[in-house]
Amino acid sequence: MLKTIGGVEIQAKHRASCHCGSVVLELSLPDGVVNPRRCDCSLCRRRGAIVASVPLDGIRILKGQEYLKLYQFNTFTAKHYFCSHCGIYTHHQRRSTPHEYGYNVACLEGVNPLTLEHVPTYDGVHHPADRQDASQPHQ
Repeated sequence: MLKTIGGVEIQAKHRASCHCGSVVLELSLPDGVVNPRRCDCSLCRRRGAIVASVPLDGIRILKGQEYLKLYQFNTFTAKHYFCSHCGIYTHHQRRSTPHEYGYNVACLEGVNPLTLEHVPTYDGVHHPADRQDASQPHQ
């Protein structure tokens, strides 16, 4: 858990926003930023975001609900949200843990995610839900 990133203190209730400011969120981060990571699935590779997670009730939309657009792909389980004005990904309802939102650490007010070192990359290409039963022959 990270209580500061690049000298910025992570507040228990921390604001996050898209680039243009049309979408503003309030994240409940009583333990700071927990388990920041990257993913190598086809979408995450392209957007390059560092994400962390909160429970579904850990994000409150303060402004811009009408500007949030939804993108889904593959199994259509995860729900990825982005600002329809500037295109910045703000958060997503997770596929592997649907009772959580993943959020874009770069959207946290004052935070520069490039100051984070040693951010692990999760294997989204081989998502557990996509793996065949190991006892079955591969086809």
